[in-house]
Amino acid sequence: MSSFMPRTHLATVALILATLGTGSLSGDPLSKQTDIDFYRDIRSRDLHGLATRSDGRLVAGPVLVDLKGDAPAELLWCLEPGADGRWLVGTGPNGRIFEVTIDPKGAAPASHEIAKLDDPQVFALRRLPDGSLLAGTSPKGGLCLIRGGKLVARVGLPADSLFDLALLPDGTVLAATGNPGRIYRVDVAKFGASGITHDRVSDPKGLAAHGISLFGEIRDRNVRRIARLTDGRIAAGSAPRGNVYLFEAAGGSPFILQDNRDAEVTDLLPDASGGCYATIIFSLAESRLASAAKGKDIVAETVQAVQAAQAAQPPTIEKFSGRSTLVWFPAGGFPETLTARLGVAFYRLARHGDTLLIAGGEQGEMSGYSLKDRLALTFSGSESSQINALQPVPNAPDRFVALRNNAPGFTVLDFAMGAARRAETRPVDLGALARLGALRFNRLRGIADGELTLSLSTSNGSDETEGWSPWVPLKDNDGWRASVPSGRYARVRFELPLTSSPTLELDKPTLYSLPQNHRPTLQEFRMLSPNYAIIVPVEQPASPTTTVSQLIQAGDSERHHSGFQSSQVVPSPGTRVAFWTVNDVDGDNLLYTFSIRPEGASTWTDISVDSREAYAQFDTAHLPEGTYFTRLVAKETAPRLEADRLSVNFETDDMVVDHTPPRILECGIRKEGNRLILTVHGRDALSLLHGIDVVFNNGVHETVEQPADGILDGREETFVLDESAGRVSSATSAEVTLYDSAGNGSVQRLSW
Repeated sequence: MSSFMPRTHLATVALILATLGTGSLSGDPLSKQTDIDFYRDIRSRDLHGLATRSDGRLVAGPVLVDLKGDAPAELLWCLEPGADGRWLVGTGPNGRIFEVTIDPKGAAPASHEIAKLDDPQVFALRRLPDGSLLAGTSPKGGLCLIRGGKLVARVGLPADSLFDLALLPDGTVLAATGNPGRIYRVDVAKFGASGITHDRVSDPKGLAAHGISLFGEIRDRNVRRIARLTDGRIAAGSAPRGNVYLFEAAGGSPFILQDNRDAEVTDLLPDASGGCYATIIFSLAESRLASAAKGKDIVAETVQAVQAAQAAQPPTIEKFSGRSTLVWFPAGGFPETLTARLGVAFYRLARHGDTLLIAGGEQGEMSGYSLKDRLALTFSGSESSQINALQPVPNAPDRFVALRNNAPGFTVLDFAMGAARRAETRPVDLGALARLGALRFNRLRGIADGELTLSLSTSNGSDETEGWSPWVPLKDNDGWRASVPSGRYARVRFELPLTSSPTLELDKPTLYSLPQNHRPTLQEFRMLSPNYAIIVPVEQPASPTTTVSQLIQAGDSERHHSGFQSSQVVPSPGTRVAFWTVNDVDGDNLLYTFSIRPEGASTWTDISVDSREAYAQFDTAHLPEGTYFTRLVAKETAPRLEADRLSVNFETDDMVVDHTPPRILECGIRKEGNRLILTVHGRDALSLLHGIDVVFNNGVHETVEQPADGILDGREETFVLDESAGRVSSATSAEVTLYDSAGNGSVQRLSW
């Protein structure tokens, strides 16, 4: 018997060993933990009396109430506070101004019309000290003065839209326009005496006759917002570039505080320190700003979009695809971005103590920013898609009134209202179907024992409304626990009573789970060529030092012996090596039992039992010849609980045990010119033939593995060696060995 193995088999063995590893027992837990980040995992609309903070915590927040009742118009654009709960609202698309009585306690608002203008949209309103009202309209750029419900003065400015009005200490008013982007100063007394002019006035003299003069202008298309700073200078925000400008108190050319592109400054809020806050939205899709840049009318497009939405059943709301930023412009300093949000539009700003309130959309979100903690906030959101205005209630610093659109109406945001607090997470993905364990908090602050109530719902699907289990209460027993259905997704509801502290904080919780146990799968099974063994080197001891990266990646630690990959392959007659790769997606530790049985028998002989190694090495010299079936059993072990362990039987490749060399049926040599032709024809009973070795007695050695028919595929083959006669001219004999794939060889000597 020979230990012959062709060079091609040696290369295959080397490649296999380079990619092979063996399983080792690991102490990593099979359970998983999922962190719940309140700021990320709770939507604005799912908050009531609570707020989420950008450090992931849940804190006390305001109560938001969408007031019931019909809105006075289809589009609500601007809001101006008044006495005794009476507010002025500018609307569209019929150019009407309403006085609305709003009850902060939640009663339906009552409204009546106080003026109807000849422009479709009323974008700006400002109450004047004498009780009269100044209004700005679009798309004719009308500036209107109303006293006692009657229009007493009007003029069309040389612009398409009038977006904002700012009352100055000297009694004059600044008016911001769009297309072109300009700011006009209005002498209210002179304007009130000029009467009603329906035409647009463009020349400076004509404007001066109405008490109007140019304060400043910009190259951008629209001046969207203006605000007076404490030192008398005027800040202005534009669109569609989204620049922020600064004008001196007397007007003139502006200084650019910040240069942007494809953006809109939606609001400016002065600070007592002389600085200013700005909200800026950057749109990533075709928007009203892009349309304005192309020369289309902003309002006309907005109205068309709203009318189209109202015509559809049900109305569709496209989610905002851009980003928004809150920027702080300190007096004499550099601008600083305080917070930024993707997919949320920042529209209007207000201040409540050390907190900035940000009204927006496009999904009714209410955001904020804590100037004290320097953290972003998310407050209770509205059921409408946009919040276009936000104003504090006079003499009630803890209450704010907001305008909402789509659907239109009024909203009260109340920091003082006592109400039970609650929040609900969006579906949290556990990564796989799992059995749920405890929900644990790192720390709870300002919450008395028994105040916090938790409940849980699960689902196997990602749909947010269909397929969810009933809400199941969680009990605080070394972590919040309940017997609930298993699932892939989980929602958690948090509830606190009316008496809970306004300083409460809930740290990010962790939800523990045990993923569904999957059966192991056999990825690969191979056997080395017969008559070769492996020598596995001694495994090196673990390093006494540990790095930070090793600690962080401990859950994904290497689960293979590196020693097997560097095993040596050595000749060993009769030895066989089987090796395999079994994958367990859950990371279970596995034990392997490898068995064989002869064809026709029913009893299995175990070669290795409950081995951690993904290979088996054994001797076949004592086995009778024939075909043997092989079987691999992979079963899970600790730390998987015994009752949960799974086991899989794999039917693996057949093995042929062949001790008998092939027969040489024909062996001859002949000369043809200057060539020496050697032909060997043979047959084997069990194995495929593999080739011949020819050793001439002058030292020439040749190997032939390619049969005469070109395909090495049978137990009977013919091999031909065509050799130059000059190379073996001194030889008088040759020893020919015919090999089969089991490594057996027959020898015959030829002489001439």
